[in-house]
Amino acid sequence: MQYQWFVTISGLFDWLLLSVALFVISSKLGWKKRWPAWIPGYRIYCLGDSVGMSKEGMYCGIMDILFVNSVIANYAVKEERIGTLASLIHLVLFIFLFIYRLRIYMQILKLFGLDKKWIILWLIANWLPLLIIGVGDKYQPQRERIMEEGEPAGAGGKPVTEKASLNESVPETNEGLSVHLKERVVKDFGKEHRLLKDVALNIPPKSLVLLLGGSGAGKTTLINAVIGYEQADAKILLNGVDVYEDYESVKHKIGFVPQQNLIRGKDTVINTVGDAAEMRLPTSVTKEKREQIIKEDMDLLGLTSGQDGLVAKKSGGQLRRICIAMELVTDPVLFILDEPDSGLDGVISREIFTKLRQIADEGRIVIVITHTPDRVIDLFDKVIVLAKDSDKTGRLAFYGSPKEAKAFFGKETMEQIVMSVNSKEEGGEGRADELVEKYRALAASQKGGQAS
Repeated sequence: MQYQWFVTISGLFDWLLLSVALFVISSKLGWKKRWPAWIPGYRIYCLGDSVGMSKEGMYCGIMDILFVNSVIANYAVKEERIGTLASLIHLVLFIFLFIYRLRIYMQILKLFGLDKKWIILWLIANWLPLLIIGVGDKYQPQRERIMEEGEPAGAGGKPVTEKASLNESVPETNEGLSVHLKERVVKDFGKEHRLLKDVALNIPPKSLVLLLGGSGAGKTTLINAVIGYEQADAKILLNGVDVYEDYESVKHKIGFVPQQNLIRGKDTVINTVGDAAEMRLPTSVTKEKREQIIKEDMDLLGLTSGQDGLVAKKSGGQLRRICIAMELVTDPVLFILDEPDSGLDGVISREIFTKLRQIADEGRIVIVITHTPDRVIDLFDKVIVLAKDSDKTGRLAFYGSPKEAKAFFGKETMEQIVMSVNSKEEGGEGRADELVEKYRALAASQKGGQAS
């Protein structure tokens, strides 16, 4: 019975001190709330998840709950035989809990760049190093690090070089589109998923830009963040106006054409575009001015000759041009299109992109997602390449001209570039992490060159 009392008291004491340590270190680990530090099970899951070991944290959290229950059972049970069994279960759970915690703590050492000798403190008391790290100002997480000769963080105590994020390397600009996105995070059943991280680029006016990336690389997420549909932890400037802070004033300057043709088939082309203009243009625009805008857009997109025909009778290429005209009537500064050439042959596709080239030349920024870019790549000014890294997070792997992109990736086509960042499971080369880091280093060196 004395052993039972000892186990019970030591277990509760350990729970209390670990809770205090987690509460102290939680802010450095990026926890948005500190109260989970006091919740058995969930606190260990949060600890594992904060260092990229959510699965280990989940297993460890379950055992943490069972461990606390075994402590209570050990105290409550009076029967000696049952008490002995409860003590045995408690001991087994403690061993497994210790092993899983140890794996998580090793990752914490790497995160803070600490020597492996710190593990001795965990052997003494698993809460002690957490408390020291949490209280000490000199201990700060270093999530973005590179070791000499490619060693993992925290191994051997060699000097480290801090990585500058793209947001630090790319200055903001009030001309054109300036994107500085730190991250885009969503929650799924209480768990956070980082969809996009560290994207920074500036697009000048009169630019036709190609947005490339494999499945899950974050193309749609980036577009939604830029147009303000799904806000990220980001600063988006359109000619100096903050899209998030002044959304009501800037939303009319952004046009978006989705992949699907969302238009009525039983109406004429002119009425369809006219209705869009009437609904979307400010009431201050006169009828004469509105009709002039419609005529100019119809002429630009080659729709005037068949304007009285039914939409349902038009070809795929004409339908896409009608959709473009419906957005173009608002005279957007930023124009984004998701696969405007989907399902179209090469000739019609080039006609569409030639029109988009003309639209960009009028002073707009046009960003296009397409899965067949090589047949029209000569029309583009810039290429954005997104890649899904080993953490399944979308990252910026390149931004520059098509010629620069081919040189950077060592490829001859845009399709080959996409394959280089796609994972091997997707039939790609699996070089996303390498190329993301290569571009980050390039951006940092270019900033240094400009500064000197």
